[in-house]
Amino acid sequence: MFLNLWISQIKAQVYTSYFIGNSTDLEVQPKGGVCLMGGGSENDNAMRWFLEQANGGDVVVLRTSGSDGYNNYFFSELGVNVNSVETIVCNNALSGSNEYIISRISKAEGLWFAGGNQALYLSYWRNSEVLQTIQNRIDDGMIVGGISAGMAILGEHYFSAENGTITSNEALLQPFHPNLTLGSSDFLDIPFPENTITDTHYNNPDRRGRHSVFLSRLINENPLIKGIACDEHVAVCIDTNGIAKIFGDYPNYNDYAWFIRPNCSIANNSPEILSENSALTWSQNQEAISVYKVPANGNNTFNLNDWQTGIGGTWQFWSINNGQFESIEAPPINCGLSVSTNQTTSLNVIWDDEQTFHFNTTIDKLQIFNSLGQKVPYSNEESGRFKLKKMGDFYFFQIEIEGKIEVLKVTHVF
Repeated sequence: MFLNLWISQIKAQVYTSYFIGNSTDLEVQPKGGVCLMGGGSENDNAMRWFLEQANGGDVVVLRTSGSDGYNNYFFSELGVNVNSVETIVCNNALSGSNEYIISRISKAEGLWFAGGNQALYLSYWRNSEVLQTIQNRIDDGMIVGGISAGMAILGEHYFSAENGTITSNEALLQPFHPNLTLGSSDFLDIPFPENTITDTHYNNPDRRGRHSVFLSRLINENPLIKGIACDEHVAVCIDTNGIAKIFGDYPNYNDYAWFIRPNCSIANNSPEILSENSALTWSQNQEAISVYKVPANGNNTFNLNDWQTGIGGTWQFWSINNGQFESIEAPPINCGLSVSTNQTTSLNVIWDDEQTFHFNTTIDKLQIFNSLGQKVPYSNEESGRFKLKKMGDFYFFQIEIEGKIEVLKVTHVF
């Protein structure tokens, strides 16, 4: 065991590496999951959960500023055994293809994204070899997490901040403000934050309004869109079974996590007014958005399999009328299936055998979800045919043709 500092001086200072621990790689099977932390400072118990999911292996911290502040904290201050901790501070986009960084990530059992500027993270690593390596390790069970900007990039959809930040008031009054830059499905694919967009620092300042605008902008692109948010000093830790445990210092502080979804009981739930020249109106009789607000005490939970079963929280309705945000108490929801189906479309799905199907017309894009809203993988076969592994008796197919989206409930006929 030794303490060492490695500083790279190659390729115009692409990165700086700080290392502590055992230099011999330890190959163990990590326990997987994701830890979303809202900013401010880390919650120790959430960080212990994160390290335990690494199962004693090697942890890599990626950041674009700062230095080695996580090394001793992760390695020796939390009482959880890990083989090593390495912080890699990336200085430019060349980091996305750097062989050393790729090698270190490929051997990691845990990966932590520090805070900072998510626009840099996205510009450095989107469509890069580093990102593909991270994805491969996540698929193999690596635990991944992040705080502030690091949390912002872990949903399937994200606020990129590439033109700077935006306040709730600015977003509500101008939903297509040039600073409200959103991205989708081109960074990481993590099983249970799928179909979500996160937001951070939720209590400082109040970000409920802008998060609602994010959802309003994305709902036509993804009818299953949802949101996860954390106050500062709060973490949502999601295991591989989809159970989110919420860590914080409630009741000593007003620490909360938030699970947000368009109200599933409203047919065709979409904003009444969403345009470039008008303030947002998404009211639906003050019931547009269903929200589960959870005190962060380390015991309360929320089930991301159905997005309606929780312990310790309370339900709210959120709505926006002419740019004015409102929150009221609400009863528990009972969503059943969260996607409306189109029974009048001329688009048909034709099953060739138990796993293979095709459409009666050419499509541009396809996403498949099961009844819990979880994405179902499929492959493209020859002659316009698709193949998927059976995961139930019916699916929701989200199909795009010439810019128009159809959502079909498709029964598995075999």
